[in-house]
Amino acid sequence: MRLYKTRSIAADACKNGRVTMNGTTLKSSRTLKVGDRFSLRKGPITYTYEVLRLSENRLGAKLVPEYLHDITTPDQLELLELARLAAANGRDRGTGRPTKKDRRDILTFMSDDYPDDYNDDFDDFDDIDHEE
Repeated sequence: MRLYKTRSIAADACKNGRVTMNGTTLKSSRTLKVGDRFSLRKGPITYTYEVLRLSENRLGAKLVPEYLHDITTPDQLELLELARLAAANGRDRGTGRPTKKDRRDILTFMSDDYPDDYNDDFDDFDDIDHEE
């Protein structure tokens, strides 16, 4: 029902105990009935759904609300909003671990292949006249 991107990801979620019904872990082969309520954990949030209708075929995204009703509790939705806000803050450029580009720039700067004329300007500090 389009809760996971692929069937194999959904099967892995079942195998790892992320899909439950009434406190018991569901297997991917479990047949659901109309009126069943199940929960699935994605990240820090536990979503809860109720089965309204069954379908034999793959559904378009617009038809999913006719088959599943989202009954996720407000406190779980609040966790989702907090996670979104935390992700939006992100890290500022130059803080934390270097990015891949930063690492390449550092390696280029530290390598012996760096242009020699660039380093020549900084080698002889004694050549500077200090007028007093």
